[in-house]
Amino acid sequence: MRNRDTLEKELIESAQNGDRQAFDLLVERYQFKIIKLVNRYVRDPVEAMDIAQESFIKAYRAIGKFRGDSAFYTWLYRIAINTAKNHVMNVSRKIIETDVELLDLEQTLTKANFRDYTAPENVLQDNEIRAVIFDVIQKLPKELRTAIMLRELEGLSYEEIATIMTCPIGTVRSRIFRAREAIEKKVKPYLREG
Repeated sequence: MRNRDTLEKELIESAQNGDRQAFDLLVERYQFKIIKLVNRYVRDPVEAMDIAQESFIKAYRAIGKFRGDSAFYTWLYRIAINTAKNHVMNVSRKIIETDVELLDLEQTLTKANFRDYTAPENVLQDNEIRAVIFDVIQKLPKELRTAIMLRELEGLSYEEIATIMTCPIGTVRSRIFRAREAIEKKVKPYLREG
């Protein structure tokens, strides 16, 4: 019985040899992750699906260049991010986050030190914090914004982010640290001590 990695390698090799069905199976495997990723860059779900589709077309055209130096999904994520960034630049839009994603980011950034977000008396303050985090994320330089989103919202490793962003791991760590620091600095006044 073939394991998942072996099957994926076989599909990639077949796709590189022109087997469209093999590539379609790879698309099926990653389409939801790619759409979710692209949704972080555009507001309209239909637009996100179009960008994801464009990403897969680019990947299909470039599949022969995939050398296997990184995981296939990392390579695919990189194509999707670049496609989404190009789209955003072309239409002069900013990255948009949903409330759920912002809450996830809040909880990740504040795990050990901050208050319980479920208490009813904190709902108004939670909305203020969400707005502050959203504002900080919007104002972060593109490199910091991308790094923090890939780490905190996508859950990618530093190595995967370094591959996607084509920079050293140390640079990724620095960008994530600086993004967290900027967010924490703005959020701290809204949080109760202890």
